Amino acid sequence: MTPRIAALRDLDKARDVVLLAEVSAEATYVRHHKKKIAFVLAAMRAFARRLRADGVTVRYVALDDADNSGSIRGEFKRAIADLQPAEVVVTEAGEHRLAQEMETWEAAFGLPVEVREDTRFIASHAAFRAWAQGRKQLRMEYFYRLMRTETGLLMDREAPAGGRWNFDVENRKPAKADLFMPSPTRFAPDAETMAVLELVGERFGDHFGDLEPFWFGVTHEQAELALTHFLHEALPRFGDYQDAMLSGEPFLYHSVISMYLNIGLLDARDICRRAEAEYRSSRAPLNAVEGFIRQILGWREYVRGIYWLQGPDYMRRNALGAARDLPWFYWSAETDMACMAAALGQTKTEAYAHHIQRLMVTGNFAMLAGVDPFQVHEWYLAVYADAYEWVEAPNTIGMSQFADGGLLASKPYAASGAYIDRMSDYCGSCAFDVKQKSGAKACPFNYLYWDFLARNRMTLGGNPRIAPMYRTFDRMSEERRDEIAHDARIFLDALK
Repeated sequence: MTPRIAALRDLDKARDVVLLAEVSAEATYVRHHKKKIAFVLAAMRAFARRLRADGVTVRYVALDDADNSGSIRGEFKRAIADLQPAEVVVTEAGEHRLAQEMETWEAAFGLPVEVREDTRFIASHAAFRAWAQGRKQLRMEYFYRLMRTETGLLMDREAPAGGRWNFDVENRKPAKADLFMPSPTRFAPDAETMAVLELVGERFGDHFGDLEPFWFGVTHEQAELALTHFLHEALPRFGDYQDAMLSGEPFLYHSVISMYLNIGLLDARDICRRAEAEYRSSRAPLNAVEGFIRQILGWREYVRGIYWLQGPDYMRRNALGAARDLPWFYWSAETDMACMAAALGQTKTEAYAHHIQRLMVTGNFAMLAGVDPFQVHEWYLAVYADAYEWVEAPNTIGMSQFADGGLLASKPYAASGAYIDRMSDYCGSCAFDVKQKSGAKACPFNYLYWDFLARNRMTLGGNPRIAPMYRTFDRMSEERRDEIAHDARIFLDALK
């Protein structure tokens, strides 16, 4: 959603027409959260308004236009028939599904179709492939160091600022209820956005999630205000509490700008430079700034590289052979597990949960329970406003579910209830007892953790990073191991 997007790079206002189309197929190939659909459509309409104000001719197809074909392919076909262009120029898709579709257009439409690489990212496809070539392990940390060196971000000549590449060890403090929590910037919907909300409510009212209150920004200017607010109000303490979870506080010190960045309302390079400036001017500590920049310069760029490097079959990988259906409470948010209820409830309300809630609560539970990773992938893709397949799939299949067998993560991110208790206040109000290891009142994460290790020993037993846990398991009495298997079986058999 920027005039700097690759397809518009050499736009000729005197002769070119920009096509923007709201199509139902893109809202329903997975049943996207209502708030996510509204955000995308409202941002598209605001972008069209911005282009027109700059003198650009825009062919805009609204969702409720009578002749709307309902698909991107259909709208290209209609536009070509009406406008008779000499060529079509598009920016590459962010999903294999659409990339494969675009490959057919030239032959189908009988005119040149130029697909341009998306230049809104810091690492090109070629650069990532060059880094990955010949490596036995594609670990993010080493890619991140290369990106720091090449961009000069947080570098003091040839050395990392502060003498270390990574300050993650300092960023694991649990949150306390008396902390001041800066709320993300909220924007009142204008008349155009209100019309979108009404339309989405009519067309997609049976989709997951709450449509209102709707407070997302939908313009570049609003996204800039949200970023500035984060940099000044929340970044200084972001590092300390980025892994923390607190009841009733869905945002804590997180930026809540990923939906703006991933849709193109913000620029990744600019965000990183401005965050670095907060450190250089002593307005934010290094551990906070480095942790934030790592999420963008390191992790975001890295998972995109993995997505395109691995190809469209990546989403179907299932190294652990998990086959259970996704439990219904992922959609209803109704469960007695307080941590799950909190993460799922705010997902339903806000189309947002921060990375630890996604990884160590909802993702951790799905992996421990043996849920089919493709179903987990489709759920994450549907429910979060910032979720597009290039960023979501590696985070889910690789990081969260370990379904790629360790290509992305060096070990499964599995944890018992003790981790959640340490990093949150959820357990104090839970129907289950996190201190209890077995029985009907025991925290399900406790016995599911050990049952997960036992079930997957043939696959995971040789992993050196979890070898100590297997040694602990082996020291348990046979009676205790049977108790774990019994509790897990009772709980999992009751999942719907």
